[in-house]
Amino acid sequence: MRLLQFILIFLIFLFLIEAVKYLADFSDYIIPPFNEIATMILTKWRDFLLPSMNTLFVAIGGHLLAIGLAAIVGFLARGTSIFSNMIKTAAFNLQAYPIVAIAPLVFIFLGDGLTSRLLIATLICYFPLLLNFLGIFSEPVVEVEHFFKQTGRLDSGTEIIIRIFENLDKMITVVAGSATLAMVGTIVAEFLAATTGIGYVIRKALYQNNLAAILSSLLYIGLCSSLYLMTVEGLGRLLRKRLIL
Repeated sequence: MRLLQFILIFLIFLFLIEAVKYLADFSDYIIPPFNEIATMILTKWRDFLLPSMNTLFVAIGGHLLAIGLAAIVGFLARGTSIFSNMIKTAAFNLQAYPIVAIAPLVFIFLGDGLTSRLLIATLICYFPLLLNFLGIFSEPVVEVEHFFKQTGRLDSGTEIIIRIFENLDKMITVVAGSATLAMVGTIVAEFLAATTGIGYVIRKALYQNNLAAILSSLLYIGLCSSLYLMTVEGLGRLLRKRLIL
């Protein structure tokens, strides 16, 4: 259903572009006709689908790394000690730097390969996860935690589990939503300096002033993102069902 909705939205987007073209009297060189875009999408799909899948796999890796990083930092920063405050300050200050300022350093030290793309994807999508985990880990579930404390079974691990279970729906929603940010981060990294992935395809198309290729890339990016988002949401529903049962 999500894929059909995305395709419908994308078609409306294309028709709006064509409408602007005719209203503003742009030439085919600036905005290609609809049939040219459709032909490129259908006949050269390998040129877009395979790089999009490459980008998707990197985005999945970056997303998983971001979840792990956000969980660790959120756990360490949940308290009120000096150490927790230092961790929180460092995490928040890192987010103040735009990715275009950090990316050159990443590419200088790590090159333009897989590691750089993974790191940039992780940095872009981890902060919303961190805020979510930090809020959940810091908010007591008073009645339940009081029971475990009275029975002498409340340690830090049990405390985190209780708080996660209490806020499971919120956590699943944020994790699923951050999946699209991982895709964005990977594409940004590829657009800036990488030599593979759909971001690199868009960069080449931009230099060639090939709007048809850019629009085709957007379609396949949306399809891959929708598939991944559907998968994450499905896993979230399955996890929720198993934990509730």
